Amino acid sequence: MSLILLLIPLIGISFVVFEANYGLSLINNLRIKSIALVTTIINLIISLIMFILFDFSSKQFQFIEEHYQISYFDLYLGVDGLSIYFILLTTIIMPISILSNWDNIQSQNVLSFVVIILLLETLLLAVFLVLDILLFYIFFESILPPLFLLIGLFGSSNKVRASFYFFLYTLFGSLFMLLSVITMSSIMGTTDFDALTKANFKYVTQLFLFYGIFIAFAVKTPTIFLNTWLLRAHVESPLSGSIILAAIVLKLSLYGIFRLILPLLPKASLNYTYIVYVIGVITIIYASFSTLRTIDIKELIAYSSVSHAAVYLIGAFSNTIQGIEGAIALGLAHGFVSSGLFICAGGILYDRSHTRLITYYRGMAQMMPLFSVLFFILALGNSGTPLTLNFLGEFMSISGVFERMPILGVLASSSIILSAAYTIFMYNRIVFGGTYSVYFIENIGDVTKREFSMLLIFVIFTVLFGIYPAPILDGLHYSVSSLIYNIN
Repeated sequence: MSLILLLIPLIGISFVVFEANYGLSLINNLRIKSIALVTTIINLIISLIMFILFDFSSKQFQFIEEHYQISYFDLYLGVDGLSIYFILLTTIIMPISILSNWDNIQSQNVLSFVVIILLLETLLLAVFLVLDILLFYIFFESILPPLFLLIGLFGSSNKVRASFYFFLYTLFGSLFMLLSVITMSSIMGTTDFDALTKANFKYVTQLFLFYGIFIAFAVKTPTIFLNTWLLRAHVESPLSGSIILAAIVLKLSLYGIFRLILPLLPKASLNYTYIVYVIGVITIIYASFSTLRTIDIKELIAYSSVSHAAVYLIGAFSNTIQGIEGAIALGLAHGFVSSGLFICAGGILYDRSHTRLITYYRGMAQMMPLFSVLFFILALGNSGTPLTLNFLGEFMSISGVFERMPILGVLASSSIILSAAYTIFMYNRIVFGGTYSVYFIENIGDVTKREFSMLLIFVIFTVLFGIYPAPILDGLHYSVSSLIYNIN
């Protein structure tokens, strides 16, 4: 079943290319997009079947598949209680990312757009499925070329520069992880994840391995001073690129912490928690104040992503069950809410007005009542309001931090106040704030059925799991408990 998840998007690509060879009519483009959408929905159904069949009372990997014949390393796939949620998040986001750009990808570019998205789905799922640290690194890096092309081909005015920024920044950061992976392989003679969890590296070795892997994840998260690429990539990216970046790509570092740092380097991660916390707290405060002063709506949502990513980063290093579970819950919640906000900003408002400046949007509630309600619920989620999954994730992450370092926990909890400040301030300026600009007399209408259904999916997930989080938290207990490191 694991291999089927990886193969279906590739089969979809072959169908799409076959279809494209019959000419470039508008009907043909519609069929190409429809094939891609059906492919991603089939993958979503398979991942839901995996979730239903998954035995959450076990810490072991399930749906294991080994293919020795491929190359120097084996293709070793499996799913555990952590990766199943990231796989589900990926398969939920991918159909929506195709739908989000349904109308505004031009006719001659439809084929390349669809192929890039389907290829990205395979590579992202592979990161969550492989059980070999060398393959993890390879797939972790392999998402860069498709995203580079997605931003470079379909982005806005400054797209080429943004795509280079994104590519070079993250590639440079990941080189340190490659050195760590090679070191582990040379010491242990294997890159198999199961075998490495049984290793007990010397403390000094753990420190150097920790530095290398953490730098790679700090760039991908991204933390303070390493977040320049994120702003450019988000702002210049097409809507589907922004959604994939915010919802899935930023979660690769969170997943990597649970795969490579906590189980393999426990002593180093425990002793260096205070450094991670200091970086996280500075990132939260810096990103939040930067968000308060920006007037570009897409940039504002991108900055808020940096702040939320720092919260789940410090939760992941808390070495407490509620902190780690909260980090995963917040990661999933951020995937839903930030995607919804990007659709509101980069899809609905930008498509109608072709400006990202908040200054022009006033009194949208008068013309777009349905949009205003859905936007409001997502804005509440982004500010961590109770009864949303974001609140649960932030509360659990920060309570995990309090157990380890109370003073830094107090500083980290400022994220709750600051995120409410910038999100509601943004919402107020766009939806209320006087009569709407003369600029918009003609061309602004309320949400279409396509936009409404995309936003409604995110709103339902955010509120439903905020009220009843048991399907997420109950499934995580066994896998998370094995990540806790006992000092005695």
